[in-house]
Amino acid sequence: MKRKVELNRRLTLERRQRISDGAGGFARDWVALGEVWADVQMRSVRVTEVSAGTTALERHRIIVRGAPQGDPQRPMPGQRFVEGSRIYGIESVAEHDSAGLYLLCWTREEVLT
Repeated sequence: MKRKVELNRRLTLERRQRISDGAGGFARDWVALGEVWADVQMRSVRVTEVSAGTTALERHRIIVRGAPQGDPQRPMPGQRFVEGSRIYGIESVAEHDSAGLYLLCWTREEVLT
């Protein structure tokens, strides 16, 4: 039995954009595309030791309202969701249900502890 979708967290959807650096080159920065309401569930966590301490790789399943292909509010791999200081990198997106009411986004979050 599927759990009821609860869109109770507000996330900002962002994409990378090339921006002029004023010296003839460019830099990359994140640009907000808008806010979405989401159902965020942690699916797994892996902790590893690194030189700066410990890092945790958390994988989340994030469900948002459906949007047609090409719509700027439809998340895509390579974009990210931001919630305060938390950043969820989007790895894949698919329809959550046969009617396309919701989208399922698999994400990863790296946390240095």
